[in-house]
Amino acid sequence: MKIGVLIKTTAVDFPSVLAASVFLTGCNLRCPYCYNKALVTNNLSSEEGVTFDEVINHLEKRKNVLKGFVISGGEALLSPHLEPLIREAKKLGYKIKIDTNGTLPFLLEKLIQNPELCPDFIAMDVKTSLEKTELLMPFCDNPEQISKIQESIKESIKIISNFPAEKREFRTVLVPPLVNKTDIEKIATLLPKDASWQFAQFRNENCLDATYNDISPYIEKEALELVEHAKTFIPAANLR
Repeated sequence: MKIGVLIKTTAVDFPSVLAASVFLTGCNLRCPYCYNKALVTNNLSSEEGVTFDEVINHLEKRKNVLKGFVISGGEALLSPHLEPLIREAKKLGYKIKIDTNGTLPFLLEKLIQNPELCPDFIAMDVKTSLEKTELLMPFCDNPEQISKIQESIKESIKIISNFPAEKREFRTVLVPPLVNKTDIEKIATLLPKDASWQFAQFRNENCLDATYNDISPYIEKEALELVEHAKTFIPAANLR
């Protein structure tokens, strides 16, 4: 059974740690700019996917070189493979980083409270201001459900904010319809002042919503201006 996609070596997914990354299938959002359609829709081809055993075998072979293991998605907290992956990687001595979209605070809290599963680093994607949450859920026309997701995002930020500052980060992709100066101001009110807030440029290719392929990314000058604006609220904002 294919559980996701494996990046065998990465120097960028885990801050200051040489790592391997696995992107697990399945997600409860449908962000229009997402370029991992096969992952979020559980539709990996046999050529691109890896099994649980293949992931663990790679970690075993590279344990003297790699120090970190990143578990991402999709949405990692939804996967039945998350806990066994953490347990096996910890046995091999790996530091664990979890990426999440912040919509499942009860599962996040459960993970953190278990000393056998607690990650060494957590990254949360804050995709847009809360007022635009519905754009991440085109399948949902229930205002109560959208409101519940908004509250979950706020709760996850609070949970992660209790982690030491050096063990957490928040990330935002600069997608023009989703992130402008006003959105940055609204997101900033949710984040701790000592947050590491990492921005990335939008890639208008292979987007889940094909109309986003026609949206031009911010030019570099515009992107830098947005990040500078973010720094007025969160000093450790940065464009990767």
